[in-house]
Amino acid sequence: MATIVMLLTPAAWSKARSEFGPATEPVLVINNGANEQRFTAAQLLNRPDAVMLSATGDIYHNTVVYRAVPFLALLSNSVDPKFDTVEMEARDGFVSQIPFTLIKRGAIGGSVAYIAVEDPAHPWPPLPQKTETAGPFYLIWDDPEKSEIAREQWPYQLTRVTLVESPVHRWPQIAVPATTAADAPARRGQDVFVAQCLPCHRLNGGGASDTGPDFGRPMFPTQYLTDAGLRAIIRDPKAVRTWPAQQMIGFSKRNISDADLGALVAYLHTMATTSGECLSQANDSSCTRK
Repeated sequence: MATIVMLLTPAAWSKARSEFGPATEPVLVINNGANEQRFTAAQLLNRPDAVMLSATGDIYHNTVVYRAVPFLALLSNSVDPKFDTVEMEARDGFVSQIPFTLIKRGAIGGSVAYIAVEDPAHPWPPLPQKTETAGPFYLIWDDPEKSEIAREQWPYQLTRVTLVESPVHRWPQIAVPATTAADAPARRGQDVFVAQCLPCHRLNGGGASDTGPDFGRPMFPTQYLTDAGLRAIIRDPKAVRTWPAQQMIGFSKRNISDADLGALVAYLHTMATTSGECLSQANDSSCTRK
């Protein structure tokens, strides 16, 4: 459970601003489709609705007390209904696609989303095995278990937030065929891909991040990896292969269950069989579901 107390206005900000000047202040851009707002860290830290929050499930494992603002409070009431996804861009190229319903659920008993703001006078600890912190802006959740918030739905080092249409509407090439049965594992696998993989990977060009390789170009991983090998890479990449720029840290069973992992593999097989790459290689047995 997260604990919350009311935030006192941080006096340290006046000293920080005099030393570094407004031009150096971090800025978070939020675009709701109708207008764009720019919030400096100082503005957010001094808001009357700011609180102090200690969150479970965060990158620091509940050891940091954040100054944070309820995310919904930063959005105006004029959000176009067609925008059902919150796209959150990070400084390192990570782009999380979070269902807007997941965030709105916080107002009716679900997990509550907050934008945590790093105070330059009291910086957060370095990220694991890195020298930089998760700041200046970090999406965190109060009671993440209530809405089953996934690990990749905690984007940090945020720079921009945009209300957009859902990924499958923006990039139809990532959607399973309409003929796919409603209860087919591939449909669940599509949801897993969007939540856990799309923040870093594209599929057949669909997606907003280039942090990791495209899952469909030039070949699908199901065409050159066995199912066992693919599962092993997702669970622990370094146990299978390493390279100098490797960033993926793997997904434990807590992050992706065995059932969801199987559904993800089924999704990749389904997409491989329906992609142009496999259609042009109809005799390639690796393009068929195993």
